[in-house]
Amino acid sequence: MKAKLILENGMVFEGRALGYMQEAVGEVVFNTGMTGYQEVMTDPSYYGQIVTMTYPLIGNYGLNLEDIESKSPKVKGFIVREACDYPNNFRCEIKLNDYLKNNKIMALDQIDTRWLTKVLRDSGTMKGIITLEEVSEGYIKEKLQGFSNSDAVLNVTTKEKYTIAGKGKHVAIMDFGIKANIIRSFKQRGCKMTIFPATATYAEILAVNPDLVFLSNGPGDPEDLKDTIECLKQLVGKKPIVGICLGHQLLALALGGKTAKLKFGHRGCNHPVKNLEENKVYITSQNHGYYVEELPIDTIATHISLNDGTVEGMRHKTLPIYSVQFHPEASPGPGDANNIFDKFLEVQI
Repeated sequence: MKAKLILENGMVFEGRALGYMQEAVGEVVFNTGMTGYQEVMTDPSYYGQIVTMTYPLIGNYGLNLEDIESKSPKVKGFIVREACDYPNNFRCEIKLNDYLKNNKIMALDQIDTRWLTKVLRDSGTMKGIITLEEVSEGYIKEKLQGFSNSDAVLNVTTKEKYTIAGKGKHVAIMDFGIKANIIRSFKQRGCKMTIFPATATYAEILAVNPDLVFLSNGPGDPEDLKDTIECLKQLVGKKPIVGICLGHQLLALALGGKTAKLKFGHRGCNHPVKNLEENKVYITSQNHGYYVEELPIDTIATHISLNDGTVEGMRHKTLPIYSVQFHPEASPGPGDANNIFDKFLEVQI
């Protein structure tokens, strides 16, 4: 069955419909990873997005129930050059198309993803619609204008506070759409964790008297989370605070810095980042459409992107605050940045 991707600039890409046969509307982005499509689809940071994979063959090793980053896929749609119908891997438990269908994700293949990626790279990220029908310009305009991702974090955060036992440091986690491997990374270090919804107040977090406050990754524009920013302002100086991705951006805003939207974002598992403190280069996994444009007063950049020079990490000069923009838990290097979690646990008043 044929389907079309229609971008807000009017461009149309026609291909084969896959997965769940129902119209999808979202922000169209691209990911440059050669592998990891299962982790991408289940990463809450992709909530509200139609993800294009630049690697030409996707699905060749299938999917399994062990490598997911959240309970279900979070993407609005999925676009590939060629979806593999016959995966071959001893860990494969389900085919890509079946997984998409079972989880009600609309997908598209047999289009030129290189061309689509160039369009997004040159024109910037834009909204799009995957449809099976012939639709009018008015219908498309109405659908795209009606799409908003401002409540993304509220749709992926935990609904209730919960605790994971451990004998090490007690980490209070603010869940903005946390990846499973972040929790595993703290668990491997023996940490006790109390995971809070994104709507938690500073009083609720201080009430458990944590050794460290961790701010997770998540989707959307950090400036949409004004209550969270006010919460963080109250926590600054009272407890050590660390963060990843969206957590890094929120921390910067709480300290008086500025964030901005990237033209087409950083998404993939092959992004080089330089550690300025150690004079080392990591190969990192990244997934963000926003970045810290202006560092807060009394902070320094600890990491920078070697692709575009943007800030990839910061540390406060006097307060116990440290955060990174990339994802050290994803280990594409494969283990280049794992020590970031050890550095998090070293941050103390």
